[in-house]
Amino acid sequence: MKMIHTERLTLRLLAPEDAEEMERLLQDKEIASTTLGIPYPYPRGAAVSFIQMRQDAAANGNGYSFAILDQAAGTFMGVIGLRINKDHNHAELGYWIGKPYWGHGYCTEAVKAVMDFAFRELELNRLYAAALTRNPGSYKVMEKAGMKHEGVFRQHLLKWGIYEDVTHYGLLRSDYH
Repeated sequence: MKMIHTERLTLRLLAPEDAEEMERLLQDKEIASTTLGIPYPYPRGAAVSFIQMRQDAAANGNGYSFAILDQAAGTFMGVIGLRINKDHNHAELGYWIGKPYWGHGYCTEAVKAVMDFAFRELELNRLYAAALTRNPGSYKVMEKAGMKHEGVFRQHLLKWGIYEDVTHYGLLRSDYH
């Protein structure tokens, strides 16, 4: 099983045993409110099918989704993943972290580790990510990890009856240090 270790975190491929804690953390409306695609309330049993789908993607080389774990305690804190487009040798980076773990730099640490995996091991040419403009916590993670702002798509998503602006970031392997 693929694992990545950082100073404080272990990132390992999502596994069925993550489903219960994943669903518990995703019952927080604030997480769903600040992400592009997580529903609220998070449906019971949805984590199991999501994990299976992401395991299938990893087996086919179409993407990787990692559980973000506290290295010392093994506590499940969130998910970070890549959706790979092999035709264009790039991937979309996505992540969420449980509210109790916000503001401690865990997400930035995880993003940097997955960027390194994407560019060094997978040899992807480009990574990109998006966040709601009203979620500065998310796009500040992208900036701290070295991604470059590429623009804002105005009223790009309809979320809960409101048109949302989405900010986009990207990074090329040639710009990665």
